[in-house]
Amino acid sequence: MFNGYSPETVDFLWGIRMNNNREWFSAHKKDYVTYLYEPTKELGKHLFTLFLDKPGNLLKVSRIYRDARMHHPLPYKESLWICIRQDVEWWAENPCLFFEITPDGISYGFVYWRPRPSTMEEIRRHIAAHPKKFQKLIRETEQKTGMPVTAEPYKKPKPTDDPALLPYFSWKGNISCVRNLEFSPDTFEPALADEVACFLENLIPLYEYFNQFCI
Repeated sequence: MFNGYSPETVDFLWGIRMNNNREWFSAHKKDYVTYLYEPTKELGKHLFTLFLDKPGNLLKVSRIYRDARMHHPLPYKESLWICIRQDVEWWAENPCLFFEITPDGISYGFVYWRPRPSTMEEIRRHIAAHPKKFQKLIRETEQKTGMPVTAEPYKKPKPTDDPALLPYFSWKGNISCVRNLEFSPDTFEPALADEVACFLENLIPLYEYFNQFCI
């Protein structure tokens, strides 16, 4: 059961940012498990209840250890995240719902980071064929979440005969609808789990829309 994070969670996150070495982490590994990993895992379980009746989805809780194959100079990440997505080889090419906690605060929402160009072409064809449906989806998502749906643009938008679709035809990647928050007393309350779940639930139609092009 998720009981909220704690000031000790923030202390650990700032500690690993300022002391990203094996000696410091070994001395504070118990703090990592108690104040960061276990609460995040419990939050993930709570969020995944939204998907118990939706086959094909899985829950991932990240590791704080960096992949040694990447040859990063620092051995540990300074954040922990939860990802709900399809069971795929590389998450970045597929839509995700996520929660992340860093030394600076928390963020959660929807992200479709690096869709394949061929997939984006298929998405544009579908938008062109069903423009009102797509515009309604974006409008309702933004109304329900209170956050904009944004994306990294091409330098030159792809051509379309419908001027109203031009903003969407400029989308290249990093399609997202995210809430970013600094730490507050609410972060340390169990009610955070329901707050995040409500936000993600409002994003499920957007998540499922983009998923249809990746299956």
